[in-house]
Amino acid sequence: QVRLVESGGGLVQAGGSLRLSCTASGSVLSFSVMGWYRQAPGKEREFVAAIYSGGITKYGDSVKGRFTISRDVTRNWYLRMDSLKPEDTGVYYCMSKSGYDYWGQGTQVTVSS
Repeated sequence: QVRLVESGGGLVQAGGSLRLSCTASGSVLSFSVMGWYRQAPGKEREFVAAIYSGGITKYGDSVKGRFTISRDVTRNWYLRMDSLKPEDTGVYYCMSKSGYDYWGQGTQVTVSS
């Protein structure tokens, strides 16, 4: 059993920054992929960023150059979000893969114009 918990969401003005964190706990010691998705009201869940076990990172087109995914030596990973735009508003979910897909409960990010 794996539990993912996000933190760091909140309200920020356009142009500002936020840093999201995801902490994993449970029986799985490592993940092949760790990432972030988001869902805006009335829209489908959207890929934001991922980091693979070898360190390769990938980003959604809408966040390239503004968001940075990173991880530490434990089972934590982060999403640094700079130059935030109102269209970045949504619930941000962390996810991971280790045979199965695991998801957090989400954290709200609201960017005001």
